[in-house]
Amino acid sequence: MTVITRPVQRTKIDPRGPRFGAVLTSVVLAAVLLTIPSGLATVLLGWQVVVFALGAFVGLWAQPYGIAYRRFVRPRLASPRELEDAAAPRFAQSVGLVFAAVGLLGLLAGIPDLAYTAVGLALAAAFLNAAFDYCLGCEMYLLAARTLDRRSATY
Repeated sequence: MTVITRPVQRTKIDPRGPRFGAVLTSVVLAAVLLTIPSGLATVLLGWQVVVFALGAFVGLWAQPYGIAYRRFVRPRLASPRELEDAAAPRFAQSVGLVFAAVGLLGLLAGIPDLAYTAVGLALAAAFLNAAFDYCLGCEMYLLAARTLDRRSATY
């Protein structure tokens, strides 16, 4: 039996967009940590959960920070030297979503230590991307892809 498959079409993005999003994410998550005793932290973290969910499940094109980048920042910059595959940054959005959702659950359940820990870890990852252009979630994606590729090659 012959299986006909269509090639997977990969979305290519300006690699500066996710870094811009990481700057905004860092600001929001830092504000969450500073306001955890108040209800503002819940609102801010709820917003960030929505942002991560849109980036992870719908696509980076639908993520509010990506829209802001394309509309206000990108037109003022030179063209990128090269585009990158959107798969790794989308995976990074999924990782961020998990940590932000755990933090939000901690806030809603009245467990501030859980919120501080989850949001702190998410902030650390976002800051690495914003300040040093090191996307921890992207690196996790690439490591998993290489591992799975090696496994499939051995069978």
